[in-house]
Amino acid sequence: MGKGFQGALRACAGTLACAAVLGATSLTGATAAHAQQASDPQQEMKQAWAAAKAAAKVGPTSIELRDQATLKIGKDEVFIPQPAAGQLMHAMGNSNNPDMLGLVMPTSDDDEWMVVAKYEASGYIKDDDARDWNVDDLYKSLKEGTAAANEEREKRGIPALEIQGWVERPHYDAATHRLIWSMAARSKGQPADDPGAVNYNTYALGRDGYISLNLITGRNRVDADKPAVQKLLADLDFKDGKRYTDFNAKTDKVAEYGLAALVGGIAAKKLGLFAVIAAFLAKFAKVAILAVAGFGAALAKFFKRKPSA
Repeated sequence: MGKGFQGALRACAGTLACAAVLGATSLTGATAAHAQQASDPQQEMKQAWAAAKAAAKVGPTSIELRDQATLKIGKDEVFIPQPAAGQLMHAMGNSNNPDMLGLVMPTSDDDEWMVVAKYEASGYIKDDDARDWNVDDLYKSLKEGTAAANEEREKRGIPALEIQGWVERPHYDAATHRLIWSMAARSKGQPADDPGAVNYNTYALGRDGYISLNLITGRNRVDADKPAVQKLLADLDFKDGKRYTDFNAKTDKVAEYGLAALVGGIAAKKLGLFAVIAAFLAKFAKVAILAVAGFGAALAKFFKRKPSA
């Protein structure tokens, strides 16, 4: 296994402030019981990283994503499946989410990113609205959702978030049924010279729902790192019978929302989840945090941070 992944393990072995915090994730079975026994947060983090290391699948290889799809990872990447991925995220203060599939991490010392894979059984999402959606309206929806979530943050003594603008404007490929978008945000009072972190969001639509690959990286590294998740998205293939084009209007469930909701409405609704996550980290670690569309992220530099004495 490469030095990059080993460096992340060493960094997180000595501190809770590491890697990323990504919305709500999965914790099941024996892993849940094991985590509950770990009353010491740092000890729980050590155990979680040990489990992640043991379960990691080293690329190049093809990963089965439930009964829905396969994902090819490269030779410089590893995939951490459930339940180890959920144990790791739980150690970072996240709540239970059965939609999480796993984590992709790089093994190269030159890379400092993480990709969270999730599957949402939403039903078939109609993409008609992508032909005439108004990106300015989507931006307005995100700002309004952030403002509403800021009220909860202020109650908890957590700095409010400020939407800064698109890192990448939403764009949808109707031929491949892939959606990409990214928004920049920062905590109020965050140092001006702190580049912060961003979530670079990608989605692949299928017959029964969608798979998201969410890239977490530094704001100053997103241009260099986004090709990694773009390649993962291109190497994600739905299985026969599960593809978007396999939809049967007579028998299949149709989602209650359209494609634009993956950028605006659904994202804004989930923003409130970040308040709980941020409160946990504020208690145990001094770390700059921000959220985009409901997902929190610690700075990417913690991937390489040396453990404290």
